[in-house]
Parts: sequence; structure tokens; C-alpha cells
Amino acid sequence: MYNDDENESIKPVFLKGCGIIIAIIVLLIVGFLFTLGILSVVNKVSPVDLLRGTNNKAAQTNAASEKSGESETAKDEKSQLEEKASGSASLQAFNDSITKLVEDVTPSVVNIKVMVKDQNGLISEGVGSGVIYSEDGLIITNNHVAGDADKIIVQTFDGKEFDAKLVGANEDTDIAVIKINANNLRKASFTSIKNVKVGEIVIAVGSPFAIEQTVTMGVVSAKGRDIEISSETLPMVDLIQTDTAINPGNSGGPLINIGGQVIGINTIIYSPSGTNAGIGFAIPSDTAVNIASQIIKFGKARIPYIGIEMGQNTADIPGVLISVVQAGYPADVAGLKANDILTKFDGEQVRTNFELLAQILRHNVGDTVPIEIYRSGSYSTLSVTLVESPLTAPGASTTTIPNQ
Repeated sequence: MYNDDENESIKPVFLKGCGIIIAIIVLLIVGFLFTLGILSVVNKVSPVDLLRGTNNKAAQTNAASEKSGESETAKDEKSQLEEKASGSASLQAFNDSITKLVEDVTPSVVNIKVMVKDQNGLISEGVGSGVIYSEDGLIITNNHVAGDADKIIVQTFDGKEFDAKLVGANEDTDIAVIKINANNLRKASFTSIKNVKVGEIVIAVGSPFAIEQTVTMGVVSAKGRDIEISSETLPMVDLIQTDTAINPGNSGGPLINIGGQVIGINTIIYSPSGTNAGIGFAIPSDTAVNIASQIIKFGKARIPYIGIEMGQNTADIPGVLISVVQAGYPADVAGLKANDILTKFDGEQVRTNFELLAQILRHNVGDTVPIEIYRSGSYSTLSVTLVESPLTAPGASTTTIPNQ
């Protein structure tokens, strides 16, 4: 049985407790709404957006990401534009340097017209190029351009024409020197093949098919090429190979590096059709200048000689096998013997007969040159004094042409 008096005493307490709880809830709600209002004012967003705090934060994050993405895109676009501008500037600088180079070197290049009379009295005409060697009219060209000419006409960069005379020529090296009566010409600058690297940019200037002052550009394809033209002449050695367009009429003209220096004299092309096929050859300036200076001084080239015959080297020691030493010549005087292996000439390594010939052609008669040989398991150094080759010595049958 329940006691009604006790129940009556409990009701006021229960009701009081409920009222307190409701009051607390109301205070919490009011406090929350007040705090929400303050936060919405501080963050400058509506209470509803603030209540969506997580979603809004994500939206803000996405917006920030999008903004960042747009910023990165803008940076990438700016970077690409800067790279493009830099690339264009580099290309323009390269273009300007090439055109400046051409302007500087073309006054040193001449067009050569030749007339040759055959045994029947018929006259044929030819064309070639040349490079000015001295301010007073000495010009280097090829022997096959001017060596057999009966009449030579030189046209300079400014269009003036001069009759030229042959100073001398050498068939073995395909170098000739001609002379015009002129002064204050723009002489070319020459540099050694030692300063030339495979792959470097070069230009050729000449008169292909009689089209004067034609400029072509390419690279040095290789160095040290050797070509045997005929059994009656020495092989052409140490040639520079280039893919620069060279055609008939370019012969005798210069091959020039980007510093404006002549590195070679264009001489022959390899082509089944007779026109440019991407393989041309130039005589290195070392050989060309040395032979030209001999022609100017003596009226002919004096080919140095040491007096040996070369054989095939089958030993493990790289060098040139000496098969015969000619009595009384420099090699014999210096003490060389058959079966010696000549490994260095004037400090330069020589591995083939062609390389040895190339080194000899860079020297003059009378030069005393150190050579290294290998004999009986050891190396030794000797000295040879170069003499003139029997082929060009006075009284011999030569391939040179006297002064005219």
C-alpha cells in the first residue's frame, strides 16, 4: 500500500529539479546562440554558414586549393613565357653572332675565274674561290683551281676585278698562291687544327657554281681524314671533314670557325652526283699556311723529308714501322734502323703512316725535330734535321709551278 503523504512530498522536489534542468538548458542554448553570434561577427559569416563549419572549412580549403592551383598555373605560364623569351633571346643572339661573323669574314674571300687553253687551242673556263693571305694581294687557293690556268681573274668582295698571276702551286697538297696588285685588303685570320673540335659549328664562304659570296653552315664532322687521290701524288692527309654544303666553285675558299678564323681550305667533296652530299673536305690551315709560305718564299713548296720507307706495323706498340732507312738521309744520320717503330714526331703521337706524313708537312726544310722510337723493348729519343724531298729538290721533276 502506497503512502499518499510521501508522494505529495516528493512532487515539489521533482518539479523543482525539472525546472532547474530546463533553466540550465535554456542558459546553454542562449549562451550557444550568443557565442554563435559573436563568432559570426568576428568571422564575418552568417550563423548558418558558421553552423556549417566543417563543410564551409572544406569549401574554403577547396577554394584555397583552387586559388593556389590558379596561382601555380599562373606561375607555370609565367615561367613558360620567361623560358620562351629567354630561348628567343638566345636564338636572336646566336643569329646576330652568325650574321656579324659573315660580315667580318666575307671581305677576306674572293671569287676566282680561270681560263685554260688545251693542246688544241680550245679555251675552257672554270671558277673557284680564294682567301686573302696578305693585305698586299697574296691569295691562297687550290692547285686544281689555279695551278694550270693560262689566265686568272680575281673578283673581290666589293666587286672589283683584278688580273692575277700564279706565284706557285703544289699538286701534292693542292695548295696554290696567286697575287693581285692591290693594297689594304682584308686579310684572313688563321688558327691551328689543334684548336678545332669535332662537332663545332663552321661556315664555308665561296662561289659555288659561280654564285659569288655564298655562305653555308654546318659542323666539323671529323678530323684526320686521309685520301689517296692518285699514285702519282702524295696522299692528302689530316683533312677536315664537314657537312657544310660545298659544291664546285667552293674549292679554294675558307672553312671558318665561329671565331672568324680560317681552320681549313676547302678542297674536295665526296659525291656520286658531283654536288654536295654532306661530305666535304678541307686542307687544315697548318698545312695550307706552311705550304703557302714556302711558295711565297721559294716559288714552290719544299716538302720536308727524313728518308725512310714505312711498312705495316703488326706489333702491340702503336706507331709507324720503319722498313727501310735510306743511306745518307736524316733518319740514317740520326741513327734510325729498320724495324724501329717511330711513336712520336715533334712530341705528337703518330699511329699511322698518314699521321706521320701529316706531321712532316707541318714543318720546313732545315727544322731539327725530336722523334721517339721503340727498339728492342725500350723507348729512346733522337733528333732529325729535315731535308728537301727528292721530288721537289732542285733538278728533280716536281709538281710545283715556277713564278710567272
